[in-house]
Formats: sequence, C-alpha cells, structure tokens
Amino acid sequence: MRVILWIAAICMAFAVFSCGGDEADNLGVGAQCQTVDDCGDAQQCLTQFKGGYCGLSDCESHDDCPGASSCVTHGDGKNYCFRHCLDKAECNANRAVENEANCSSSANLLGGVKDVKVCIPPSSSN
Repeated sequence: MRVILWIAAICMAFAVFSCGGDEADNLGVGAQCQTVDDCGDAQQCLTQFKGGYCGLSDCESHDDCPGASSCVTHGDGKNYCFRHCLDKAECNANRAVENEANCSSSANLLGGVKDVKVCIPPSSSN
C-alpha cells in the first residue's frame, strides 16, 4: 500500500510541476468559453477557435502567459498562450467533446521554451 501511495504522489507532483495540472484548471487556460467572463483573471475568450479557448493572444514569450501555459505561434500566424499538457485528456477537462483540443509536441513555442506539449484548439468553422 505504501508503494502505491508513493507512486501516486510522484505522478501527481510530476503532473503539477511539468504541466501545471490543477493550476491550469484553476486559471481556466484552455477551457471552453463564450465570453471573457468564462475565463480566469486577465484572460481572453479566444472566439476564433471552435468552442472558444481561454488564453491570451499577442504574447511574445512564455513570460507573457499565465502559469501552466506557453506562448505559441499558431498556424494562423498569430501568437497565443496555450495550456501545457501531457496528453489529450488534460486538454479537454473543461471542453465539450465536439470542441476537443489536441495535445501537440510540434507547436512553435516562443521564448526559449522547449520539450513542452501544448493544447491546440480546433479552428472555428466561422
């Protein structure tokens, strides 16, 4: 039993320190939104993404982003703060199935950040 608790503690610590885990959930980074009121402090509801995406636009580096997120140059040529992740499930804890984001290791991270996966939301069909 002690070994199981020890393994669980290590896994939880790894998730929190490497990807932000609860911090990202509390901040709302990556959550689905309709208005800015659905997102955490100082975030925008990025409605150019399907289902909306809580984050920030026009960042220039990791330092411009809330905790547990990084600045990414998206395929549309703009920069956004996207949530860190280990797998797709982390990206979609606060998103509906029809608006699922993907956990990507091939994002163009800015500000010297390396070896981090981020949640890339689906583009809006609008």
